[in-house]
Amino acid sequence: MALRRTLLSTLAACAAAAFAPLALAQADDYPNRPVKLIVPFAPGGSTDMVARLLADKLSTVLGKAVVVDNKGGAGGSIGADAIAKAAPDGYTIGMATVSTHGANPALYAKLPYDAVKDFAPITNVMSVPSVFVVHPGVPARTMREFVALAKAQPGKYTFASPGTGSLGHANIENFMHLAGIELLHIPYKGAGQAMTDALAGQVNAMTDNLPSTLPNIQSGKLRPLAVLALKRSPVLPDVPTYAELGYPGMGDGGWFGLVAPAGTPREIVARLNAAAHKAMAMPDYVEKQKSISGESMANTPEQFARQIQAAIERYTAVAKRAHIRLD
Repeated sequence: MALRRTLLSTLAACAAAAFAPLALAQADDYPNRPVKLIVPFAPGGSTDMVARLLADKLSTVLGKAVVVDNKGGAGGSIGADAIAKAAPDGYTIGMATVSTHGANPALYAKLPYDAVKDFAPITNVMSVPSVFVVHPGVPARTMREFVALAKAQPGKYTFASPGTGSLGHANIENFMHLAGIELLHIPYKGAGQAMTDALAGQVNAMTDNLPSTLPNIQSGKLRPLAVLALKRSPVLPDVPTYAELGYPGMGDGGWFGLVAPAGTPREIVARLNAAAHKAMAMPDYVEKQKSISGESMANTPEQFARQIQAAIERYTAVAKRAHIRLD
């Protein structure tokens, strides 16, 4: 028995010693073929726009094609699971969002992936603000006025969301708690239907990504009261952030980052981090980022890991308070 244990220990040590130079060799040669970038949402949305912008520049930096592969469905869970289960060799990476790696782990009773254990964070990429808007028929021109109306008549004012348990739902539930107000939730099957009824005045308020909402704000069809972002948006300089209004607990807004499957060699993660940062500094990337109201959130893998953990903790608290638990 002792001899068997000794033999197993020796074999394990030899395997570890053999793997270390192999991992370094793979990192030195990386990448020697195209890299797949999984987007856990359908084409055309915010995550897809950020991914395609980054993939284009990342291809130039790495010298190999970075190919976007959309795997939408189940609120991003299908695509996130595909990233988690890919080979940890750096040739399949993916987009992580505040939905897939923040709200979903908190709101869903069962997920096919663990947002912390199954991924190797590479870098956060971009923050795209969301904006709280009301129909012009609501007699409030500021968020303070809206909060006063809602406090005076609890449950009278309605808000639309893309569905129960969606990020928009969770964010407004969080705001109701922080502001001490009660709004009536009207869930829809997608953001498009929610926006249609918000424009028609069938619901009083909603929150959505700024790029998709901006045309209706600029035309006067919706009135912006607050942005969820680290700082005010240049396209809405007069609209305060939630933090400015006294609600820092709303967090830092929506973000989009790069992750790899857990177990991806540290050297490859470091190479991808450096390549992504170089891509994000390219002038035409910066200009296109501005065009979708984005702000750079480039950071280290360790900093991104802390952002993911903070998002999970924030939305876990929201889910418990609002009694949101999805199958």
